[in-house]
Amino acid sequence: MVEKLPHIIVGIDEAGRGPILGPLVLVALAFKEEDQKKLQWLGVKDSKLLSVEVREELFERIRELVHDFRIEVIEPDAIDLSLTQENTNLNWLEADTAARLASELAPDTIIVDCPSPNLRAYQDYFAGKLTAAAQKAKLVVEHKADVNHITVAAASIIAKVIRDRHIEHIKAEIGIDFGSGYLSDPKTQDFLQKYHDQQQYQHLFRKRWQPYKDLAEAKKQKKLGEF
Repeated sequence: MVEKLPHIIVGIDEAGRGPILGPLVLVALAFKEEDQKKLQWLGVKDSKLLSVEVREELFERIRELVHDFRIEVIEPDAIDLSLTQENTNLNWLEADTAARLASELAPDTIIVDCPSPNLRAYQDYFAGKLTAAAQKAKLVVEHKADVNHITVAAASIIAKVIRDRHIEHIKAEIGIDFGSGYLSDPKTQDFLQKYHDQQQYQHLFRKRWQPYKDLAEAKKQKKLGEF
């Protein structure tokens, strides 16, 4: 008798798409279909609905349950590059990376949280980036997939915890608390104003973000005004 292989569901999500400081973290988690119930029992839900303490606790529990995984940390310079090259942007960078990660996990179903307002275009692009073997999988591309699908919610937790740990590591390394990296954070705003043009911190910023470009332009105008 041939043993039936488990149905593998891959959930994909990111953390850190919008901040001006720090990396974007993409996570693809593969679960056996029958383990979805266990994720529910653990209380897994979209990371934005959970406290830092609960996310950290669930991180360890999810890690014990996951069948396989892939993680990609995309640094600010790679994000900037995606915004300067022709025929690419942040959505396509995310799709390229996520499709590659999913393809490595031998999926039967792939569920993706879509960052683009155009679901059909994103789904078509994403599908075209999968390997031939992965293209046989059922593909689900949705807005709010992290709310509607527990495997994607699990991926959102892992991505958020990893990004938060990266941010804390950077702050410890440079000895400055710049907050979350989001412009809604006063500490981040203050760090951007004070240090955006200092060479030792250049690698931390997404220089193609408009607030950074505005500061760089204002400084250039000030120098021209000195003539």
